[in-house]
Amino acid sequence: MSNFTAFEVVGGPAHNLSDFALVFHVNLLIISVIAAIAVVRLPRAFALFGTPREWIDGHFLRYVPYKPSRQFVQAAHLTYPPPDKEYTDSSSDDSHSSSGYSYRVQPQRLTVTGLPVEVQYPPHVAAWFKPLRPVLTTLRIRIAPGFSVGQFIILTIWFYSLVYATFFDSNIITDNSRTGWIAVGQLAFVYAFAQKNNILGGMLGYGYEKVNFLHRFSGRIVVLASNVHSFHYFYKWTLEGSFKQNMANPHRIMGVIALLCMDILYLFSIKFVRDRSYNLFYRSHLICLALVLPATYFHKTATLPYLFACVAIYGFDRVIRVFKTRISNAYIRPLPELDVTRVEIPNVNAGWRAGQHIRLRVLSLQMGWLGWTESHPFTVASVSHGPEGMVLMCKRAGGWTRSLFDMAKLTSYTEGGTGRNVKVAVEGPYGGPKHTIFSSFSAAVFIAGGSGITYALTAIQDLVQKDLQGQSRVKIIELVWTLPEPSGLAPILPTLISLVHQSVFTPIRISIFYTRAPTGIQPAFFAFSESPVLSASPIPAVLNRISGHEKQRSGSRQALRNGSPGSSPSTSPPPRNHPSSPSYFPPNMSLAPGRPKYSKIMEGAIQRAVTLGAGVKDDERITGVVVGVCGPIEMADDVARAVGSIEATRRDQVGGIELCEEVFGW
Repeated sequence: MSNFTAFEVVGGPAHNLSDFALVFHVNLLIISVIAAIAVVRLPRAFALFGTPREWIDGHFLRYVPYKPSRQFVQAAHLTYPPPDKEYTDSSSDDSHSSSGYSYRVQPQRLTVTGLPVEVQYPPHVAAWFKPLRPVLTTLRIRIAPGFSVGQFIILTIWFYSLVYATFFDSNIITDNSRTGWIAVGQLAFVYAFAQKNNILGGMLGYGYEKVNFLHRFSGRIVVLASNVHSFHYFYKWTLEGSFKQNMANPHRIMGVIALLCMDILYLFSIKFVRDRSYNLFYRSHLICLALVLPATYFHKTATLPYLFACVAIYGFDRVIRVFKTRISNAYIRPLPELDVTRVEIPNVNAGWRAGQHIRLRVLSLQMGWLGWTESHPFTVASVSHGPEGMVLMCKRAGGWTRSLFDMAKLTSYTEGGTGRNVKVAVEGPYGGPKHTIFSSFSAAVFIAGGSGITYALTAIQDLVQKDLQGQSRVKIIELVWTLPEPSGLAPILPTLISLVHQSVFTPIRISIFYTRAPTGIQPAFFAFSESPVLSASPIPAVLNRISGHEKQRSGSRQALRNGSPGSSPSTSPPPRNHPSSPSYFPPNMSLAPGRPKYSKIMEGAIQRAVTLGAGVKDDERITGVVVGVCGPIEMADDVARAVGSIEATRRDQVGGIELCEEVFGW
């Protein structure tokens, strides 16, 4: 391997300086392109200043004393269902009510003193200008699971810029240092796109999980260039018969160590290994990244500027992560219906935006000898500044989450009820909408799969709260939830009903689909839009037949906190027409077997948004539809295809469609 000194690179032969300078300028070109994209997206970043809550939250977790809102909303407390004398039977969207009824006495937003609440709608900045929307549709097309045309174009430009740097005025067979410099030059990008507190991703308005594909790509470039650089020398020394003598040089031994670290990083990060042994992937990364930088420096000291950049990027991330970490007590409870563990952290109740996630570490030896050292990402399932603190729904999917679920089953009495008290460390928040302001759109469609419902519920709860305070433009909210079995609806049903009741000014339509439909039990479709009280509905019986036993669900917040949606045997079920009864379903909620047709659902949301128009809430233009999806990669791909299938005239009519994806696994 090459063993040029720093003096030789600065004042030696011209081609060595050319290698260093050429790679440096290619890196500057890449950074310039990133900066140009960041400048184009600056208006969306500045729009966050128009909503101080959106700007302040989303950076550091904290605790603030809970204070109920001083702006409460109705001129009259509306009963549900409303008495006959207060409504007319109308399901028109023009009624703009949560139940689909047209009230003669319209509710108003009033302060505690009886004065109208001052409406402050958030500013809206579209992601793309109208002439460029067809381009965005093309860029969303998937060519592989989780991989779009836009990502392919970015990687192609990046790759061929490095191909140019490799072959410009150089013969890859005889030039023994160009590929080595390319490997070292890309190393800084590997570190930059890998950090949780991602500077480059933050400039672009994306979380670290969204730019992780750039980390993987630049890492593969480093591995490829390192191997080409090394095998050039291995081949040369073998022909000369001097392989043993050259390998006795300490500088070249360090080069081999750096090469082995690169190859191990790649081999243990492929999807096959990562999915089956995440701990092997994670710990090999920690060990090899700790060795590769000093080994590269001792192999060639002239690489110090690039290595220093890597250390600075890594050090910055670690310092910020310390400030983003909170250690607190938590209550954990199993929810068998959803196959999740509910984690409630009352002493952390602010600092995140709807849709963001945190990294959870359970500080208990019951998680295993090394389980307490692991941190895993989970979407926050509660709104910031709420009364219950931070709530997480941890799906049982791997060894660590299985250990958490098993530990939660060993419940005891705590201050919060039946559960288990553990010490946890939460780090974050990360990801989320970034520059996207959900409340600035005219309509919002949320599509969730399984435990991805936490993302949707948090976003909808946040929109409902802002709407009650006059801080949301959203007029239509659509929720589509796909889960394996309808029995999994039980723990979440009280929350869904509560959301429909709270949304006084903005109608919420909820469509629930279950994919495991036993034949001969369920009717083809259950629609709840005809009657708010389903005294004769077959749905409760169907749910009981599927689960195999009668379920008594209180529907209260305390039942969910206790992790026992089935209620205790000592309590009797509520009256049939009580809001917590399983027979009491609000309108605009449906349950059906099969899988949803996303394009039809979005077309319906667009139609209702266009019908209501911009004049219902303000005299400005319709500001578009935001589509949030959280679930498996396949679901995100299906939603992206459905968004791309919307006709251009319909897309422009509603003011554009923006897609926000939070997929399982990166």
